[in-house]
Amino acid sequence: MKATVYVTIKENVLDPQGTAVQGALHTMGFAEVGSVRIGKYLELQLDTNDKAEAEAQLKAMCEKLLANTVVEDYRFELEG
Repeated sequence: MKATVYVTIKENVLDPQGTAVQGALHTMGFAEVGSVRIGKYLELQLDTNDKAEAEAQLKAMCEKLLANTVVEDYRFELEG
């Protein structure tokens, strides 16, 4: 089963990396960029066909390692 995990900075948390990218884009002439938020994209292959088990495992992985839940949100999708 393929899992796709998206980790993003919470809306109310400052994103200095996103601000730096926004500034660089403006410097390069892309003035239409209003804001930038940086996140992470992960693909995992899980050796299970049990969707409920996969969801529980993904939640545990995200909360223990893949996302800092104090400042980041996460969501995931399962295929297969």
